[in-house]
Amino acid sequence: MNTLALRLQHTRRFALSALFVALVPLLPGCAVGPDYRQPASTLTSTYDNQSLLQQRVGETPAPPLDTWWTGFADPQLTRIVQRVLDQNLDLAKSMARVEQARAVASQAGAERLPQGSLDAQVVRQRQSTESPMGQVGSAFPGYKRNQTLETVGVGASWETDLAGGLKRGEEAAIAQAQAAEASHTGVRISVASEAADAYFRVRGAQQRISVAEEQVKTESNLLDLVKDRLGSGLATNREQAQAQALVLQARATLPPLRTELSTQLNRLDVLMGVQPGTYAKELTASAQPYRVPTITDTEGPASLLRRRPDVIAAERKLAASNARIGQAISEYYPKVSLAGLLGFDTVHSGQLLSSAAFQPQAIIGLHWRLFDFGRVDDEVAQAKGANAEALADYRQSMLKATEDVENAIVTLTQLELQRSDVEQEVAAHQVARDAAQDAYKGGAISLIEVLDEDRLLLTSRDQLAQLHANDARAAVSTFRALGGGWPQAAREDVAQK
Repeated sequence: MNTLALRLQHTRRFALSALFVALVPLLPGCAVGPDYRQPASTLTSTYDNQSLLQQRVGETPAPPLDTWWTGFADPQLTRIVQRVLDQNLDLAKSMARVEQARAVASQAGAERLPQGSLDAQVVRQRQSTESPMGQVGSAFPGYKRNQTLETVGVGASWETDLAGGLKRGEEAAIAQAQAAEASHTGVRISVASEAADAYFRVRGAQQRISVAEEQVKTESNLLDLVKDRLGSGLATNREQAQAQALVLQARATLPPLRTELSTQLNRLDVLMGVQPGTYAKELTASAQPYRVPTITDTEGPASLLRRRPDVIAAERKLAASNARIGQAISEYYPKVSLAGLLGFDTVHSGQLLSSAAFQPQAIIGLHWRLFDFGRVDDEVAQAKGANAEALADYRQSMLKATEDVENAIVTLTQLELQRSDVEQEVAAHQVARDAAQDAYKGGAISLIEVLDEDRLLLTSRDQLAQLHANDARAAVSTFRALGGGWPQAAREDVAQK
């Protein structure tokens, strides 16, 4: 840009700023920069897979989304989730971040208000006669080297915020505090869901261990039968080896399952904010039955804008970035500050509050960034770029939220269909296995056929136990995707701010 263009630019800024200063008394409360408007939603009224969710009927009625964990009819799960909400350390950390953000917002609001101060000082000194003041003063009669300086003053100052930069800064800080509160709720939803997921993995491991141990017992009984038949000459050593191999195969499934059980118990304890092993005995003592509840969502994707904390946090960050555009634009305009001081200053003790010592001051300050070689332009461009990024992030969070719900619905409904088929498969394998063992005892079939039926039965029973736990975990994921676990009072509190 040439010199003439720069001069014209600065002249134009000067003229606009002068006009702005002249009009400010007529425009109380105005602030430069764009006023925030929440972007319109482009989400559809229903989920693509919503019909699958509506056709599904759970084992218990649909619980409130705010306390979805109660819908599994498992008091132990309810107790664990409550412990997590009370004791989880990630929640404690996020709450500390909320308190910090609230303090920043409060400080930003205080910047718009006048500031007052009281200062007082008493100084006792012996002045050097070799100092400049001492050399001058010692030349006069009655000069005293020992002096007491007394000062007291009450001052006040206020930045008038003509362009509204401080107001925009307060708006940004408040929006950031609201984003922190929404993020805290997101942590609450996350840790509650993590606890339920770990709990059902514990129950799934326990059920699978029970199936494996029962299978080991069954295969051991079969091995004993083969040994008896071998003693009577009705079986071969090969059949005995095959039966023994099946026992060992069933036993080999136990160590990984026990590892999974211990790992998830430790995970639960850490989620509850305690040392691993603290609550393990409560869960290993007895396995409580649980039922997967019905899940309803009649509001569709639009409800995610009000229920999903990550979407709300992204929207509040967008509002904060919008306010920072105005904060940056305000640097184009002059800043005027007013200050006053009522003070007393004396070197004579006992005369501090006399009229002769009275020393008032009134100050009007002006700060104006006239020549900064485009620094303000760059700050405004940065603020607009950050706003564009926040808008993209907000839109992405909405899409991600709907993706989570769609995936959760499909996973839940398809798992339940698979579980229904596997239940029938287990029943069929059990009939076939019993018939095969009876036929083997009668000598109608070989041991190989019995062993095949045992292997198939073990596989299907283990798969059914795993599906039962995964079905509950999928329900937890669906509740989480829908934004469940956020008390209504907390949602309304954020919405009103």
